[in-house]
Amino acid sequence: MGGALACAKPALAAVSEADFYADLPVVLTVSRLSQPVNEAPAAVTVIDQDMIRASGFRDIPDLLRLVPGFSVAYTRDNTWAIGYHGMADAFSRRFQVLVDGRSIYGSAYGAVNWGELPLSIDDIERIEVVRGPNAATYGANAFLAVINIISKDPSQTPGAFVSLQYGEQGMSGLTARYGGGQGDLRYRLTLSAQTRDRFETDAREGVFSVPVKLYEETQTYFVNGRADYRVSATDEFSAQFGVSVGDWQAGHSGNPEEPGGQDVSAQYMQFKYRRVHSLDDEWMVQAYFSRNVFDAPNVQPLAPPLWPVATPFLLDAGVDQLQTRANLEFQANRRFAPNWRIAWGAEVRHETVESQRYFNSGETLDGTLVRAYANLEWRARPDLLVHGGAMLEHHYFTGTGVSPRLAINYTLVQGHTLRLNVSQAYRSPTFFEQQGDWTYSTTTGTPLLQVFAPSDPLKPERILSREIGYVGQYPALKLQVEAKLFYDTIHDYINNTRVMPRQFTNRNDFTVRGGDLQLSWQPVTALRLSAQYARAVIDADPSIDRDLEQSAPSNTFSLLARLNLGQGWVASTGVYYSGYMRWLSDGDETQAFTRWDARLARRWTWQGNEVEAALVGQNLGEDYNEFRDTNIFSQRVYGSLSLRW
Repeated sequence: MGGALACAKPALAAVSEADFYADLPVVLTVSRLSQPVNEAPAAVTVIDQDMIRASGFRDIPDLLRLVPGFSVAYTRDNTWAIGYHGMADAFSRRFQVLVDGRSIYGSAYGAVNWGELPLSIDDIERIEVVRGPNAATYGANAFLAVINIISKDPSQTPGAFVSLQYGEQGMSGLTARYGGGQGDLRYRLTLSAQTRDRFETDAREGVFSVPVKLYEETQTYFVNGRADYRVSATDEFSAQFGVSVGDWQAGHSGNPEEPGGQDVSAQYMQFKYRRVHSLDDEWMVQAYFSRNVFDAPNVQPLAPPLWPVATPFLLDAGVDQLQTRANLEFQANRRFAPNWRIAWGAEVRHETVESQRYFNSGETLDGTLVRAYANLEWRARPDLLVHGGAMLEHHYFTGTGVSPRLAINYTLVQGHTLRLNVSQAYRSPTFFEQQGDWTYSTTTGTPLLQVFAPSDPLKPERILSREIGYVGQYPALKLQVEAKLFYDTIHDYINNTRVMPRQFTNRNDFTVRGGDLQLSWQPVTALRLSAQYARAVIDADPSIDRDLEQSAPSNTFSLLARLNLGQGWVASTGVYYSGYMRWLSDGDETQAFTRWDARLARRWTWQGNEVEAALVGQNLGEDYNEFRDTNIFSQRVYGSLSLRW
């Protein structure tokens, strides 16, 4: 019993990087049970530290380009658009995104606030992406995928670490971290300052190619910390906090009515108590509170767009937003028979939203969500694994619903597993979809134009997903293969009308079908390649959304290759291809493009300290546009230097 916590820890949070070079990665996200990917009930991609370094990416959303079927684009105003097999818009409303078990999507619009996330890419242990619905485990918003970001344990970050980046297109960054411990206490503290200017400032917009200037330079600063204290041989207490502030430029010269600056801030506190008796017998209680503030002050009040009659009145053009979330969760894992394991728990969450601009009120909107879940694993035979799970959830807008999943993993022969998976998931409407009231008014408060009006009661979106998966190992070739074919039916899709005032309504059903493929090949110790391919086809009536069928690229592909050249030199290259697509909401069409990135790095020891210098080139081929015609991503280079002591 005395070593229970130490023995169980790798299965709970600190799976080492060596696991990903072993037979198969061990994942934690799919069912909340520790399991190798060939025994998981759904398709999952693991982005490890080696892939993160080799990619040269310094923004977390970019890493999702390494996941089959994902579309990634920077939109504007320091926001990112992400899609999986289509339905891709500026808000990423159909994903559940977690950082160490803390949900970070915004309840106002369902958006993920990547830009103000107080987390350094240098502090990420790995990212697990469940490709497909996973509401049986994580409830509403785990609709298309779950992105689980797991940060490094303080025991993995001893001593001091400093990382500096500087390059073209206004890119610079400084990260400093210190980790230590005394007795049963381990801790780390990270500070960071990041500057970005995403696209070319001069652009042309519209069918008449009107010259405009984009204002996208951002400066973001944050600090976060974590401390773990071993209370006893079986018990551990963990505390985390994070604070970020940002000073962002925004808008462009073609829309002078929009605020040209944004002040943002985010804070969170998270506490976890865990008791571990053995690898398959533990429980934990977790609580966290988060707060996000967005303020775009009045800069140039003007008449609203499309206002049909000239008016002498000025308008309040400022944007304000405050969101909070308080969450309490209990989870228990247990093996109650030799061939049976279960993960079960319950969660309660309270969310609030305030925004005069988008809800036409200074009042606080709030709601409480309650859920209970269980995931059961039964090894019926040595070659047959059966998974059953469900989430019972009561949402403040849509009432009570159940999200079930049934999966069977059958080992055909040693190293080759076939998976059958049927699951159902829901996505409840956001505050804006249900209660949004966006009204332009004079500075005296007189309404002039209502852009969005509150909707009639909306039903949740529902997805029924059917999947056939395969996980194969080919030791002679040093090759691992994971593939899946899927057929999804989406019911009650939520979209807004185009006649003002706009309202959100439920639409008819449509289907998405296709397949994913990912390969990991390491023919020799010095060379490692990861390749991903996806194909998706959406069959939808234009009345649902005129751009919906084209919101998924027919084909996407990525390749990341890493080569150890010896003497501390490491070279890597990334290739990212996306077919033609149309982004939803206020996005534009994106022509097919291929992006080439490259990185050359050298590590050495200087006076007993570890040093790494790297040169990274991004988009070394032709320019391409992201999300909007004006968003031209051009060739750029940056250098980095890190020191660890």
